[in-house]
This record gives sequence, structure tokens and C-alpha cells, in this order.
Amino acid sequence: MNRYLGSQGLAGTLPSQLFKLPYLDTLDLTLNYLAGEIPREWGSTKLVNIYLFGNRLTGSIPEEIGNITTLKRLHLGSNQLSGSLPSTLGNLSKLRMLGLSSNNFTGELPVSLGMLTNLTYFQISDNNFEGEIPSFIHTWVNVYTLGIQGSGLGGPIPYEIRFLTNLTDLRISDLNGGASFPFPSLNNLNYLVYLVLRNCNITGELPDYFGGMKSLEILDLCFNKMSGQIPPSLHSLVQLQFKKIFLTGNLLNGSMPDWMLREGTTVDLSYNKFNSLSPDTGCRYQNVNLFASSSLDNNSNLVSCLRNRTCAQVKSRLHINCGGKEETIDGVKFEGEEDTGEPLQFYSSETNWAFSNSGSFLDGYDTDYVARNSSALSMINSTLYETARISPMSLTYYVYCMAIGNYTIRLHFAEIMFTNDKNYSSLGRRIFYVYVQGRRVLKDFNIVNAAGGAGKDYTYSIPVSLTSGILEIQFYWAGKGTTNIPTSGVYGPLISAISVEPDSPSEGRKTSHVGAVVGILVVVAFVIILAPGILWWRGCLGRKNLKIQNFLIGSFTLKQIRAATNNFDISNKIGEGGFGPVYKGILLDGTMIAVKQFSAKSRQGNREFVNEIGLISSLNHPNLVKLHGCCTEADQLLLVYEYMENNSLAQALFGSQECQLNLNWPTRKKICIGIAKGLTFLHEESRLKIVHRDIKGTNVLLDKNLNPKISDFGLAKLDEEENTHISTRIAGTFGYMAPEYATRGYLTEKADVYSFGIVALEIVSGRSNTIHRSKDKCLYLLDWALC
Repeated sequence: MNRYLGSQGLAGTLPSQLFKLPYLDTLDLTLNYLAGEIPREWGSTKLVNIYLFGNRLTGSIPEEIGNITTLKRLHLGSNQLSGSLPSTLGNLSKLRMLGLSSNNFTGELPVSLGMLTNLTYFQISDNNFEGEIPSFIHTWVNVYTLGIQGSGLGGPIPYEIRFLTNLTDLRISDLNGGASFPFPSLNNLNYLVYLVLRNCNITGELPDYFGGMKSLEILDLCFNKMSGQIPPSLHSLVQLQFKKIFLTGNLLNGSMPDWMLREGTTVDLSYNKFNSLSPDTGCRYQNVNLFASSSLDNNSNLVSCLRNRTCAQVKSRLHINCGGKEETIDGVKFEGEEDTGEPLQFYSSETNWAFSNSGSFLDGYDTDYVARNSSALSMINSTLYETARISPMSLTYYVYCMAIGNYTIRLHFAEIMFTNDKNYSSLGRRIFYVYVQGRRVLKDFNIVNAAGGAGKDYTYSIPVSLTSGILEIQFYWAGKGTTNIPTSGVYGPLISAISVEPDSPSEGRKTSHVGAVVGILVVVAFVIILAPGILWWRGCLGRKNLKIQNFLIGSFTLKQIRAATNNFDISNKIGEGGFGPVYKGILLDGTMIAVKQFSAKSRQGNREFVNEIGLISSLNHPNLVKLHGCCTEADQLLLVYEYMENNSLAQALFGSQECQLNLNWPTRKKICIGIAKGLTFLHEESRLKIVHRDIKGTNVLLDKNLNPKISDFGLAKLDEEENTHISTRIAGTFGYMAPEYATRGYLTEKADVYSFGIVALEIVSGRSNTIHRSKDKCLYLLDWALC
């Protein structure tokens, strides 16, 4: 006997007396409003199928459920169940379906689950489990659906997954733990239709075997750490039938395959490190999303695919009606963005912002990626909330040409896809993350909880200090929340509107006008009232036919810097240069910075301060440290740089034991090549030809990925192209200077090349060039190498 009572609006609790119905084999109570616990008495029934999906059930799964030896299907997803899974579930030898997604289960998966050899469907996404994905899954040789998204489990993905050769739907995402691991071996899984391995800390290159997966329709490998080029074998995959490939947020590099652009394959390559493309390609070419996909892109400069945009007008305000038409609310115009879009969408406004939408709603859900509510909304300014932009995975709003200063971002939310009715339609849970400038500001955010119900508005305010003209706001779905209520595919981030306002009328105008280097530096010099510096700098720039490059530099207040560094607390000191200390700091928006403090009493310090602003602010290269801005208040001369997590190369090689890094040979090679690329840019590729004059290990900084960046341009000089050498005062560090420069002061790019050779020798040999005179009378490393 079957009892189908799904979607009937039933309330109350589950009946405990089902054991009095000996012929009942199927109980279907899906999508109702039932509450309470699962009765222990059910353990004495002969049920074959139990479907309780989409209710309000609480408590834990009773151990007695393991006594129902006839049970083949147990679906408890989208409830509020909690506690650890009972080990008695392993007694259900006939079990084929086990659906536990979107609950609050904790603890490790019991080893007894490995006994469920007849499983065909296993779904535990959106829970709070602990431990790693267990290796006992190799016994589930019949499983065809395996869902472990946002489950709480950590990696790695076990090697044994390769034995699940009947899999058609494999979804694993957002694994806990920071350890990385290589791509799992999946070459035996020839029946896969959906393959999602998102945010799983996977490293290495894309495997070649994807081309042999004839049935694969969705390939989602976003937000991992995969590198290398796209294998040619992937071409044979997309030739079979319409495919969707998502590779967002990796480290893929090399040249973009021509076939991807030529054949209009649906591919998302945003946020990678490919060779730059022609400006004509733009941020989207046919069905390929190329936003922020170039190795030249970073967080503080305009992405290269938008480089044809100019900042003719710097703005200090922004208002967007996400997913809707242009609206004027209380005299404020919200720009519209009615582009409905499609998977891997990129949209660019006519002003100074764009958005990139990654991912695809699966399970047959058809949407235009805009949520709409045709019913009347009761909140004030309801027209702003009648539509909203939604995303199946990641949605980034990218704003450029903004003035430097302090702002307040207001994110306007309203849940318009769920209801407040006392039925299953109100039981959906939309949970996602929000990031601003790469810093997470909201975790496990639930609009309904924040607003006090569906259909109600909620505004979240975020202070942010813009140190460049770029603002990024990202909404990300981490596998949490329900995915099938009220219908299949209702999940992922939802945003109704975005407002960006300066904190005060004067804020947002504290930016340097995009103009000539000469004009900017003269203003800076007058502000700090340094006559010697002015005369020196004007003399430096007084040469005729000098090519000048435009630049944009931020201005910080002393209050901001003191707050960021805890008033220059000694615990935040990370180094000491020739002209003052360097401090670590964190701005209000979470941006990590390094603050270099010059001595305002020293004429030499004044000169280096002005010199460094003039030269480094006009340069932009991945292997040169980025200058965010400066502060010249009171008696302070401060430069604000991007923060380098691994400090200097000298410290990594020769610092104290706790500071030294274990650099393998590939990393040492990468560092050498990176320094060489930075010098090549200074000498040959930059519009300002520059000789650094002080290349050494302490002036090469390492970021979190051990990429080298040349720093400290206080001694740098402009090299005029018509001169073969420049006679100048001797500056630099003895032991790293070319002999002819150290004795005669002849300045050419060869001086930097000689210094780089010494640094490279240090990297390879592991010896410092400042070793003491040895018994072989070798004073410096080069002498030692020749002895």
C-alpha cells in the first residue's frame, strides 16, 4: 500500500502509529509543513520508501530506523534535522537512496555506511559534517549520483572515487581545510553527465582524459588552483554536443585556444592568468567569458579587457538597480541593468561598472538569471525590489573610475522567490557569502533571517576605503541552503540594488587628477614644503624630450594610517630600510598594506620620498611592488604599498630560522625569472626608462604565492635614451654594484644586470653576498664562486 500525501499543505507532526499498518510500504510526505521528530516507533515497520523531503522536522535520526531492513529509499533532505548519523544506518543493506542534504547534521560519517553496497543515490550537501571524505565510498560501486557540496567535509577527494564507474552526476564543492592536492583520477568515469569539483583546493594541470568523456555536459572546476594550459583534448569534448565549461578563478595560463573563440563554445575563463588578448576581443567573445582572465590583471588596476575604457570623468557615487530598469528613488537615479543574461554572462554598462555572472542552474531549471515578483510588495520604495539579479555560483560587480576616498556601500536585499505562507514554499533557505575587495564581509548570509521574513527589505552597510579607482563586490554560493524549494534551482546569491556613497561631501574628491607626472609631483612637493626636494625633482624632470606617463595616486590621512598600524605599534614593524621603518597595517575594508615611514628631518629622506612617488606611481607590472598612495600630514612622510606576505627575498634566504622559507628549485627559478622580467620592464618596456641602482635581496619582496616584486625606488634614476651613460653620484649597496659604477659612477642598465647576477647567485647558492672574508681571502660571493 502506498500513501502519497506530498504537497498537501499538511501541518502537525509525524504519526507514530504507522507500525499498525503492516501493508504500508511507501510513505510520501514531501513538501508539506510538518514539524517534530521522526518517531522511533517506525523502526518496527516494513516500509520500503520514506520520503520526508521539504518539511520542518527537527531532532536526530533515531537509531531504530536501522531496523527497517526492507528500506530502499530514505529521503530526509531540506529539513532541520541535526546530530550525528546513527551507525545503524549501515544495517540497511537494501538501501538505494539516502538523501540528507540541507539539514544540520554534524560529526563524521559513520564507517558503517560503507556497508551500503546497493546505494545508487547519496546526497549530503549543505550540512556541518566533520572529517574528510571517507575512502570507504569505494564500496558504492552502483552509485550514480553523489552530492557533497558545502557539506562541512574536508579534502582530499579520495583516490577510491575512481572505482565508482557508474557515476553520472558527481558534485563536490567547498571542502574545508587549506591543504591542496592534485586532480583526482577520474579517467574511469565514462558515464559522467555533470562533473562539479568547485573550490576543492585542487592544484596541477587539467587532465587530458576529459576529451574521452563522451556524455559530459557540465564541467565545473571553478575556484581551484589549477595552472598550466588548456589541453587540446578538451576540444574533442566540446565538438560532440553543446557543453558548458566553467573554469573561473584558477591560475590557468598560456595562450587562449583559438578553437574556444572560433567555435563559440560556452566557456567561462574569467579570473585566470592567460596571455593578454587583442583589445577587440573584450571581456566576452561570443559565448566565452574573458573578464579578468589576463596575467596582467590585478586587484588595483583596470582589468585589461576593459582597457579601451577611459576615466574621462572620475565618479564618487554609484546606484544600480540590479536586474531591473532605471528607477528614481527619493531623487536618486538607480541605473538599470535589464540584460537578462545567460550562463557565464558578462555585462558592461555605458558608465563605469560591469558585472560577471558565473555558473549555470542545473537540474533542468530554466531561468534568465533575474528574479521577479509580480505580487505587490509592502516595503517603501518597493519598485527597487520587484526584480533582483541572481546567480548559480558567483556574481561580481566591478566598478572603475571611482575617486579615492572613504565610502559606504549599501547592499539592498529582499527575498522575492520565497513566501511567508505556512506551507513548504516558505521553507526555502538561500545562503551565500559576500566579499568586498576580496575580503569576506558576510558569511552564511540569509536574507529572510536578516530581514525578518520574505518580501521584506534589508540593507547592509559596509565601510570601504578606496586606495585605487577600483571596487569589486562579489556574491558567492558555497553550496549552502536548499536547492529545490519552492521549485528546483532556487538557490544562489540574490541582490536587489547597490549604492555607493562617499562618507562626507569632501570624500571622493581626495584623488589626484589623472595628469602629467610633472604637475602631480610639483603639487606633492609644495604640500610637504620641501624646497630642496622641489629643486632636485625639477632638475630631474627638466630634461627635454622626456616621455611622461599618466598615473593615479591615492591620498591617505594620518588618522587612517595610524588606525591601520595601531599607531605604528612596534609589533607591526616588519622591516627597517635605509630611510626609515616599514609597518604592516590593515585598512577598514580589510586591505593589507605596508607603510614605509621616511624621516622628515632628513634632506636625503625627502629626496628619496619624492623620487619614489614619481617613479613607482607611473609604473605597473606584476613584478614591481604596487604603490597605493602617500600621506604628508604633520611631520610624517609615508608611502603606502601593497602588503607582501612573505617579506623580502633576503629574509626568506638568510633570515632567522623561523623566517627562512624552504624554497625548492622550481620556486627559485620562478623568483629569478620574475626579477628579470621586472628589470626588463624598467629598462626596455616602460615608457620611462629607469635604472633601479639598488637591486639586492632586501629590495625584492615575495607575495603569498612567492612571486617576486622589485621595491624601493628611492635611489632609482631616469635613463635618457640619447645617452649611453649618465655620470651621477654613487649610490647603492657595495657588494652588489658593478665595478665601473662603484668606481666611476657611470650609470647604465648594466649596473642593474650586474646586481641581479649577484642576487641570482645568492638564490642558487644559498649564500649571502655579505659573507666575511674567508681563509681563501674571498670577500664577496662572486669572489667565493671564483675561488
